[in-house]
Amino acid sequence: MRHTLCTLLAVLLCTGSLVAQELPTQKEILKTMLLTNDYFMKKWPDPSVPTFVKKERPSNLWTRAVYYEGLMALHEIYPREDFYKYAYDWGASHQWGMRNGNTTRHADNHCCGQTYIDLYRICPDNPAMLKNVKVSIDAMVNTPQVDDWWWIDAIQMAMPVFAKFGNLYGDTKYYDKMWQLYEYTRNQLGEKGMYNPKDDLWWRDADYDPPYTEPNGEDCYWSRGNGWVYAALVRVMNEIPKDEKHYKDYLRDFKAMSKALIKCQREDGFWNVSLHDPTNYGGPETSGTALFVYGMAWGIRHGILDADTYTEPMVRAWNAIVQKAVHPNGFLGYMQGTGKDPSAGQPVTYDSVPDFEDYGLGCVLLAGAELYKLQAQIIYP
Repeated sequence: MRHTLCTLLAVLLCTGSLVAQELPTQKEILKTMLLTNDYFMKKWPDPSVPTFVKKERPSNLWTRAVYYEGLMALHEIYPREDFYKYAYDWGASHQWGMRNGNTTRHADNHCCGQTYIDLYRICPDNPAMLKNVKVSIDAMVNTPQVDDWWWIDAIQMAMPVFAKFGNLYGDTKYYDKMWQLYEYTRNQLGEKGMYNPKDDLWWRDADYDPPYTEPNGEDCYWSRGNGWVYAALVRVMNEIPKDEKHYKDYLRDFKAMSKALIKCQREDGFWNVSLHDPTNYGGPETSGTALFVYGMAWGIRHGILDADTYTEPMVRAWNAIVQKAVHPNGFLGYMQGTGKDPSAGQPVTYDSVPDFEDYGLGCVLLAGAELYKLQAQIIYP
């Protein structure tokens, strides 16, 4: 697969379909990742300190967990002891547990498990790193409920944990359960499920099912919500074998979403918070845009998405983030705060500070890491 992709990219470069300088260099990509990450680590030097937005929350909440997904991706391409220690100390400070207790079924609380598993894989000498998350996930596997993921963000927060455990233990029960949970959210939640095959995009939850519409009469497809699903599909397909019985189902959804997303990209490279209504709080938004870059870079790198079709929108989106959202000190602008629809966290501007700064950075780091890997695979003539 790698040789085939490299050959394809080399041919495209020679023919001019994919211009080499369009893809940023590894040095340029890493510069942006380090700048933005260093800003955050300096602002939060102690990873155990709780967050406080209207109320105190422990730092193993989902927003911080998404950041650590990105940090681990950065550590993978650019290993640094302080990155590993920052992540390890975070998990250890919470005794490798989850917010709201270790009996939780809530996907947001499971998100930290993605990083706990990644840290364990690097140094598998402490089974306690996995115990609490595994007990919680096993409880879900061993009970019949499949309606836990009632909002699409949950797919990214928890589904990769099931995939990672299935890979780690070679046990298909985790794959089977995550499909049941995913399929319920996709096809049964609400009236007809959260996935609309007409547009190949997702409603955020049942509140946004038709007859709910955006001001222009279109369905409400929230950018970051769709980004969560798109990223989750990547993270799941990274873990499960290609002959797993539902791999092709995930692949089908990923390809369909990819086609739908490039149709609604803004000319400046960003995506609006409302994918089908640019008049409803229209404007650049970094978190959803970064998640789409992440998915497209992964898809091109694995020969799943056509390089000639997806490279240009992917690069345009990354360049938009770097040139228009990244401040000189590493702060990320145009970042929508937490919420569930286009109206949340407004106004979203270059200087506006979201209620939580962590998850958006995680999205950018995930995108940068995949671009970095893609650049490494290109054979230049």
